[in-house]
Amino acid sequence: MPSVGYSRWRSWTIAALTGLVEPLGGLLGAGVISMSQALLPWGLAFAAGAMLYVISHEIIPETHRSGHQKKATLGLSIGLVLMLFLDVSLG
Repeated sequence: MPSVGYSRWRSWTIAALTGLVEPLGGLLGAGVISMSQALLPWGLAFAAGAMLYVISHEIIPETHRSGHQKKATLGLSIGLVLMLFLDVSLG
């Protein structure tokens, strides 16, 4: 936000205010999921899809614009292998 003219203080304030909504959304989601265990896989799939969208449309393009393609690709690969290893080993 500083790159578009906002001061550091204003940027921090806006980010903090938007972050205040997150616990409310988390509580609402937990409440809905706790009402029906059948909704749990759907809720987790939605959360995973939202995270994949943010990573694929925001973070990966930003790393490639900054010239960190090799580090970003290596980090993504290591993270994927690590998560697969943990999934298999921990069940």
